[in-house]
Amino acid sequence: MSSPAPAHGRSVATAFAPASVGNVAIGFDILGFSIDALGDRVTARRTAASGVSIRAIRGVVQDLPLEAAKNTAGRAVIALHDAQPPGFGIELEVDKGIPLASGLGGSAASAVAAVVAANALLQQPRSQLELLQYAMHGEAVASGSMHVDNIAPSLYGGLVLTVGIEHPRVKQIPVPSSIRAVIVHPHMFLSTRQARAILKGSVQMADFVWQTANLAGFISGCYTNDLDMLRESFEDVVIEHQRAALIPGFGEVRRAALAARAIGCSISGAGPTVFAWCLEEHAPAVREAMVLEFARHGLQADHWTISIEPFGARVIG
Repeated sequence: MSSPAPAHGRSVATAFAPASVGNVAIGFDILGFSIDALGDRVTARRTAASGVSIRAIRGVVQDLPLEAAKNTAGRAVIALHDAQPPGFGIELEVDKGIPLASGLGGSAASAVAAVVAANALLQQPRSQLELLQYAMHGEAVASGSMHVDNIAPSLYGGLVLTVGIEHPRVKQIPVPSSIRAVIVHPHMFLSTRQARAILKGSVQMADFVWQTANLAGFISGCYTNDLDMLRESFEDVVIEHQRAALIPGFGEVRRAALAARAIGCSISGAGPTVFAWCLEEHAPAVREAMVLEFARHGLQADHWTISIEPFGARVIG
């Protein structure tokens, strides 16, 4: 049974958290950007019963655990609840707008939307950085480890660099206004755990130097609106080649995007979604080339073209 409306804080709140691209090619586990065109919604309600519970899961994914501790949204709110017990229970309803195992940050979005909605119920709301840390516990349920490259952009919005796990530091990176991101999601399943399990535990010195230079060049290009620097730096020499075989036609999709004048193209998070950055006038050709190559490999695909804006998770009801 729901409790009466409190004197401070809401009795019910609904939050939206956008999808996201993790890694952004050269920033494994530290860079990500939000995709406000789709996302997850979570409704949180105060209850008289203690603890955290999940009432329902709806949307494009429904066969997820209703047990809060085994659910990304539930586990994130448990972390929030346990850090400073609010004196009431929290019941969640999850509306999934992001396909499962898509490389679009679905587990992160659920966790983020859940803590943002639950935070609106509190008499003393937690800070954004605290919400990030609570949501990390939810992400760990899905991926097996704590990482923030999807959580941070989903929460803060835009292109986000996050340094550190125990004490994360978050920085929103400006994206040149002429840039558009083309997101192409082939209709296949690829679990984050599977995609992380194939990665090698060490990196060659030459690759480390190359990747570090690319990350520095990419961030510098964003701050200085240097599109040539972005183009030269937009290459993952550590992770992408290890995961490419998990996505049918990825090499051809990437080559087609670059031939259509994309600035860069890589795997979104663990995949199978692929993304490209390009100028606005080149976006239709880049999108068409990527979708066509996936079709040639027997995969239909959804697609979105977005500007990368600093619109993160927010309460919508």
